[in-house]
Amino acid sequence: RDRRVGEGRLGALEFTVVDTAGLEEAPPDRIEFEMLQQTRRALADADVALLVVDARAGLTPMDRHFARTLRRLPAPLLLVANKCEGRAAEPGLIEAHELGLGEPLAISAEHGIGMAELAEALLPYDKGADAGEQDDQLERTIQLAIVGRPNVGKSTLLNALVEDERVVTGPEPGVTRDAIAVDWSYRGKPIRLVDTAGMRRRARVSDRLEKLSTSDALNAVRLAQVVVLVLDGAAILDKQDLTIARHVIEEGRALVIAVNKWDAVDDHQAALRRLSDRLETSLPQVRGIPTVTISALRRQRLETLLDAVLAIYETWNTRISTGRLNRWLEGVLAAHPPPMAKGRRVRVRYLTQVKARPPTFALWVSQPEALAESYIRYLANGLRESFGLAGVPLRFLPRKGKNPYAS
Repeated sequence: RDRRVGEGRLGALEFTVVDTAGLEEAPPDRIEFEMLQQTRRALADADVALLVVDARAGLTPMDRHFARTLRRLPAPLLLVANKCEGRAAEPGLIEAHELGLGEPLAISAEHGIGMAELAEALLPYDKGADAGEQDDQLERTIQLAIVGRPNVGKSTLLNALVEDERVVTGPEPGVTRDAIAVDWSYRGKPIRLVDTAGMRRRARVSDRLEKLSTSDALNAVRLAQVVVLVLDGAAILDKQDLTIARHVIEEGRALVIAVNKWDAVDDHQAALRRLSDRLETSLPQVRGIPTVTISALRRQRLETLLDAVLAIYETWNTRISTGRLNRWLEGVLAAHPPPMAKGRRVRVRYLTQVKARPPTFALWVSQPEALAESYIRYLANGLRESFGLAGVPLRFLPRKGKNPYAS
């Protein structure tokens, strides 16, 4: 239903490719009309457009109608006849000349036929962007995914942030079906926003299309650096919200909670208390998750939300020197030594950070398998408080040092 953007490559040619929902005329009150508007926006921004027809099926009245429409647009237009892998496509390929768009490019997307000819036809429109510069830009870009249950306002939030009707929205749940990425910037920081389909409980998902949409959303979380979990102010942190939040934390992503439709909530204080209690009891493994109340429809407190995203991203990237960590560890061990195991005290020898994003620490101990999970939580909470790591998942890797006297 929306336009999807990705990085494409044909031989040495690199470009941004936009896949649209297709062309279909509809009255303004239908969702198909919104889909057509998204396609028109994509064409307005394009350097070159490809009109794809089915060579096996031959030309249809819709093909002829939209060929006339596209010919009036400023973007250069190439005609592509797909499914040309056999003789059955020859009549349709010949018929495609009737559209008056020049020689059709015969390809088979499924079998990779005609890709060299397509690359040659696209070559005149290549702007020759510097690949190294693009890689550097991508490295500095924050990958931000917007997730949540259906109909909580994820797509409305994305449109409000970019100040454009970039994705299709509607009052009914399930309008968004794909993970839609949009490149954008805030305070000079490049951000790739990803709007995802609503995620329901697995037991309720039976439709094949919804399963694919949910899989797409989960993949977006895996590729993200920061995830904004959007809640409905009228139903804060229900069971499915907590399931999504736990999944984000297990993937090691930084999490920000946005309570949407705040303008429709009657008792703000009671709602905030309920949210705080649920976080304390249901997500104790990550203390200090930032929460922001917003109204995406009215574009209220969006800057506060984005400031929280930038702040948690910096925390997620934190690195702490080994010297500071072990000076801190000495005090912690003196205040609260590890418990006994098999009649012997577990000895914690050394702590170092092995990576960031999320902060991950290697902990050298005498008996890694005997170190209680509760003691690791104690260390994690101490680290959060001492080094300002509130709100991000921390990982500990208990390790056993080699015995130099072992044969």
